[in-house]
Amino acid sequence: MIALVGSGGHAKVVIDALLAAGTAASHISLRDGNPERAGARLMEITIACPELPEGDALVHLAFGDCARRLELLAACDARGLALQTIRHPASIVAPTAALGVGCFAAAGCIVAPFAQIGRSVILNHGAVIDHDCVVGDASHIAPNATLGGGVSVGHGVLVGSGATVLPGRIIGDGAIIGAGAVVTRDVAAGEIRVGNPRLGTEL
Repeated sequence: MIALVGSGGHAKVVIDALLAAGTAASHISLRDGNPERAGARLMEITIACPELPEGDALVHLAFGDCARRLELLAACDARGLALQTIRHPASIVAPTAALGVGCFAAAGCIVAPFAQIGRSVILNHGAVIDHDCVVGDASHIAPNATLGGGVSVGHGVLVGSGATVLPGRIIGDGAIIGAGAVVTRDVAAGEIRVGNPRLGTEL
């Protein structure tokens, strides 16, 4: 049994990937920390509480909040819960790339040679992680975001939809790169970077 933690939009994407990979719906459970969600159904799967399961189910954190995923990643470690990596069949991961346990690789994402992806990372639709990139635990590379070669991304980082990080840049833990932003210089831990320096709008 695979226990998906989360019952929002991203969980729909993860369920779709599991079904596309041949996992039967009967082998998927949904968990949520909000007791008001208990008993509701998402894509014909009933939601249960609490958010972390008991027993030997494999766990996948199926929601986008990076900071919360870091918290639950630590909780899974403390309870000895095993994480499940999920790849859509239409994702592309180079044989020399390494995906950490609990990662999600959506349809159309590309992970290039020698990239190293941490645990519980979301590589969303159309994301490109070029050669030799390093992405820390619980980060989220959003749809159509691109990391150039050799980019280093810390833990719990959000790289927004359509953002571009130029080769060799370093993104600190907990940073947020806004949708469509172009990152031409390093980003400090916790910093929020938006805009496009080529258009004079970088903040």
